[in-house]
Amino acid sequence: MYIFLCKRLLLAIPTFVGISLLTFLMIHLVPGDAAQIMLGERADAQSVAALRAELGLDQPLYVQFWRFFGDLLQGDLGRSIHTHELVVTELAQRFPATCELALCSMGIAVLGGVSAGVLAAARRGRALDWLCMAGATAGISIPIFWLALMLILLLGVQLPLLPISGRLSPHLDFAPSTHFYLLDALVGGEWQALGDLLWHLLLPSLTLSTVPLAVIARMTRASLLEVLGEDYIRTAWAKGLGERLVLWRHALKNAFIPTLTVIALEFGYLLGGAIITETVFAWPGVGRWLFLAVMARDFRAVQGGVLLLAGVFILVNLVADVLYAYLDPRIRYDRK
Repeated sequence: MYIFLCKRLLLAIPTFVGISLLTFLMIHLVPGDAAQIMLGERADAQSVAALRAELGLDQPLYVQFWRFFGDLLQGDLGRSIHTHELVVTELAQRFPATCELALCSMGIAVLGGVSAGVLAAARRGRALDWLCMAGATAGISIPIFWLALMLILLLGVQLPLLPISGRLSPHLDFAPSTHFYLLDALVGGEWQALGDLLWHLLLPSLTLSTVPLAVIARMTRASLLEVLGEDYIRTAWAKGLGERLVLWRHALKNAFIPTLTVIALEFGYLLGGAIITETVFAWPGVGRWLFLAVMARDFRAVQGGVLLLAGVFILVNLVADVLYAYLDPRIRYDRK
């Protein structure tokens, strides 16, 4: 296992280099001049040239990339061209909001998806199976932006049950010590603030959880149907074990490995910043921040944000690989 972990960590190094290079090239291929955007359309050519020289944008691309990569090795992601703040500081302020949204959304998706998949597999070919799979198909097919707008219209406007934007009500006297608001409210015993935070989190989480919930439900059903045909499941039935015990304890544990892969991938995508959801609900996370950085052609912010999200994605999948060995003892990475 340790050899496997070391190999995966070593493979992450060229992955980061490749991602940083691709991101650097892609952001520089976007039409427009960052210096011109910063100074405005009426800026004269001399001012634009001076700012380009100050930012190093007049240097060849390989020189700019080498400077960026050298700063990256020192843990410096540079300053945002648009806000002039350190990229690390801005990421530290916004990533906790994305983490809270992703964790809540994935919690809803896992609970709903696994339950729907198990029920569909247990009632294969019946009305409940068709209903669960129809819901899963709808969850994958419905565009997120349309669903978000419909939920805002229904639950936020027509039936004003849930807040439609922001992370916390402005009238509450809540001073978090970190940017993880839920954790601060829970540790500090701020129950009113905790309830308000969860109330604001519910609508975007429901919206964001639809696609992973549908994918998890379909994968759980397919994996469970395959496992239910194994000999040890037939033995469990023959021993007179109850349906709940056979499905949830014996079958699901072995069928959960493909589902775990899907969960890891979907969770990585959610931590990558749900750009559409965060933009529609004005959620102050990394996704919305990256969208604004791309629109402002803030290449330093985009590079830093993409590298952070790539690292999170690799870490999530590494954790999933470690969990494989727990779910299936036959897996032994150290023998490979």
